Amino acid sequence: MISPVALFWALCFVCVVNMLRYYSSLRALLVVLRGCDPLLYQYVDGGGFFTAHGQPSKQIRLVRYIYAQRYNDHHDPEFIRRCERVRGQFVLTTALVGLILISMMAMLIWY
Repeated sequence: MISPVALFWALCFVCVVNMLRYYSSLRALLVVLRGCDPLLYQYVDGGGFFTAHGQPSKQIRLVRYIYAQRYNDHHDPEFIRRCERVRGQFVLTTALVGLILISMMAMLIWY
């Protein structure tokens, strides 16, 4: 029989891997954005997005832009494809984090 603790740690590992994939896809999206739409790149603080001095309010603009699927009207199909990928990975990672929190609560109650 599979140990619930081992299953929990496997789920945590899968979540961390998906977070790394999301981070990598977001970086690739910003590279494509810099080339195809420099104004939007500046609007979402593309140059300082992953730095300590980045502006969170501008970074949240990109999250809202992708979550609301406003990229569908963009002229570059590569940018649209990357946005869809980032959105899918964000939804998946969010669901996995929720599942981990529920599993952790269940393990605390069970043990």
